[in-house]
Amino acid sequence: MQDYDSSSFGPEAIFAIISAMLIPIIIVSVIVIVGKWKVYEKAGKPGWACIIPIYSTIVLLEIVGKPIWWIFLFLVPCVNIVFLVWTINLLSKSFGQSEGFTVGLILLSFIFYPILGFGNYQYLGPSASEAGGLKPRDPFPPGNNNPFNSPPPPQP
Repeated sequence: MQDYDSSSFGPEAIFAIISAMLIPIIIVSVIVIVGKWKVYEKAGKPGWACIIPIYSTIVLLEIVGKPIWWIFLFLVPCVNIVFLVWTINLLSKSFGQSEGFTVGLILLSFIFYPILGFGNYQYLGPSASEAGGLKPRDPFPPGNNNPFNSPPPPQP
């Protein structure tokens, strides 16, 4: 039986582990950036703004209709977490979505940003009047046969 040689787990192995973790992180980051790019474009802002660190936050604040001085609130520890969640919630409301979509944007951003960017969601305006501007989706658009709004049968 051979003795264990601790030098077999050297810098090459550490580099391999870091590289194996880095590739999925880069893939997920690219997916989120592409999704945010499309979200910014839907809101009428330049898509490239999502890749510039501080400017992307300023543009995001413009999209949700909050003042630029909120950028300073993102610099205060612990306060920044609250205001980041609030801003993301306002972003989802600006596209007519609920708080459940906000949770998705926070926890599964690599799925929900592309859904928001490439889906058929429309930008309703800054925070959509704090989600008061939500309109329920009409399952029967004009031209389809709506069984609930059909004319009454003719009377004999």
